[in-house]
This record gives sequence, structure tokens and C-alpha cells, in this order.
Amino acid sequence: MIFPFTAIVNQEEMKLALILNVIDPSIGGVLIMGEKGTAKSTTVRALADLLPEMESVNCRFNCAPEGPFCSDCLEKIQKDEKLDIINKKMRVVELPLGVTEDRVVGSLDIEQAIKKGEKRFFPGILAEANRNFLYVDEVNLLEDHIVDLLLDSAAMGTNVVEREGVSFIHPARFILVGTMNPEEGELRPQLLDRFGLCVEVYSIRDKSLRVEILRRKAEYDGDPKNFIEKWLPEQKQLAQKIMKAKETLNKIEIDNDILSKIVDITAGFNLDGHRADIVLLKASRANAAFNERQRITTEDIRKVAPFCLRHRLKRLPFEDISQESERLNEILARI
Repeated sequence: MIFPFTAIVNQEEMKLALILNVIDPSIGGVLIMGEKGTAKSTTVRALADLLPEMESVNCRFNCAPEGPFCSDCLEKIQKDEKLDIINKKMRVVELPLGVTEDRVVGSLDIEQAIKKGEKRFFPGILAEANRNFLYVDEVNLLEDHIVDLLLDSAAMGTNVVEREGVSFIHPARFILVGTMNPEEGELRPQLLDRFGLCVEVYSIRDKSLRVEILRRKAEYDGDPKNFIEKWLPEQKQLAQKIMKAKETLNKIEIDNDILSKIVDITAGFNLDGHRADIVLLKASRANAAFNERQRITTEDIRKVAPFCLRHRLKRLPFEDISQESERLNEILARI
């Protein structure tokens, strides 16, 4: 049984960043940074209960009805066979530390291909993660070759496995969610930039909130089923709010004034490329939809800008990141 998402005390930034990615998966995932024991993993796993259903081809790779398609579906299409379309609930798929390359990308049965001329593919974690959330705990401790596989898949949106002239391809479009404790090591810049949003979580200092955490944890451990049922109305209410936001997302008005304000913010920093601008626009729009607004407001931009820019701010050697954060706050106050 999973601890209810709505029962997690405080940590509103972390919860909002995850919700925005459910509303608009193209935001590009979220990196959650914080010390141990701040409910990072609990919150990500709790998200699974709120995830909506999606239309999917009834295949091993959750292919979207409009494509792109895996090798199995392409073979059916070439034979003029009809693809079976079903509804599937999105999932949170975990990538464990110490995982092997074959477990990530999948493997081909070369012996079967040589002896019988049949292509047999054993799906990996990337196949499970297609159109789902891919969760990596302690993402900063991943081995470099596994990081390279994730970067390649994230960039291409597909996973190609080729052995001895035999190949298999399937879509691998996932929402990457990573958690890490900065005290245990840094994250490679190439992977850091792949996360659309980044939030920092801290231990709660307020005594009354800490008491509430203990109370809820004891209640959950004592009777998980009853605790989950108690929070079911709030879970359903939040799930419905997320679904409504998804439905209205593309109807949100984006005017030139809003675009200008976004560029005013990003132009104030030495950022590479335009990914920050795009993510800031998408996150602001998702936040507007979540709050049932018809257009993006300055308040939406202020709310999500720290999530979008925190991990992209550059600083000089020996310069504290807090100096850049202060400058961001000054810019946000002016818009």
C-alpha cells in the first residue's frame, strides 16, 4: 500500500513540480534535491495513485495510437492488421541503482534469431517507462554508462537494440524524475539539464508540522487501509483537478506580454540555449491550468520560475549559488 499523496505534510514545491509534469509531460520531468528523510521517495511513489489513464496500443511498449510504433506494431501495420487500442493507467517505473545495461535497454535472443530466423526481444525498463514516469532514486550515483543510455533515449525518444545484425526498436518517451542528496555527490551537467524542473526540499522545522508528520505516520502504520480510505476524498478531488487541467491546457491564452516577461527573466542570466525559456512557458501554462485560469498571469511565472531556472543558473568559481538566487528573486519582483 502506498502512502497517499495528499497526506504528505508540507513540501508544496515538490508536490507542485510533480503535478505540473502530470498536466504537461513535455515539461521534461523534475529533479528533487534534498537531505535524507524529507519524503522525496515517498512523494514520488505516492504520485502513482493520481496518474490518469491514457489511450494505448495493446502491446508490450505502450505505443501511442498515433505513433511512433515499436517493431511489433510496425509489423502488424505492414500486414494490414488492426491495432488493438485500450486504456491504460500511467505508472511510476523505478530504475534501481546497480542496474545492468541489458535490464535498462532490453535484450535480443540471438540464438533464436540464428536458428529459427525469429526475432525475440525481451523488453527492459525503458520499454516499461515509455509514456510513463521513470523514477531514479539517488540519480547522482548512477554509473556513467547508464546515464549515457538515459541521455540517448531522452534525446531520441526511441530505444534501438542491435546485436549481430539483428535489431529491435521501440519508443522510449518517459518523464524523468530523479531524487538525490547533494551531499553525496554532484550530477553530470548533461543529465542535470535534461530535467525540466528542479526543486529543493528541506527538513521541516516547525514543531506543529513535525508533530503532524509523526501523527500521520503512526496512523498509517497502525491501519494503512483505513488511513488510505480516510484520504480518498482528497485524492479523488486532486485527481479530478489534474484531469481538468490536462483537458484545458491547450486552451490557455498566451499573449505577447507574457512571452516578453519570460524572456526578460531568462535574459538576465548567462543560460545556454533556449530550453529554460520553453520550460518556463510550459510550466507557467500548466500552473495556470491547474489553478483554473484562462490565461497565464505574472503570478504563474513567479511561482514556477525558481523550479525552471534553479539548476540552470551559472556562477563564477567560488561564487555561492545563493547570489544567483537572490538576483532571480530581484528580477521576479520587478516583472
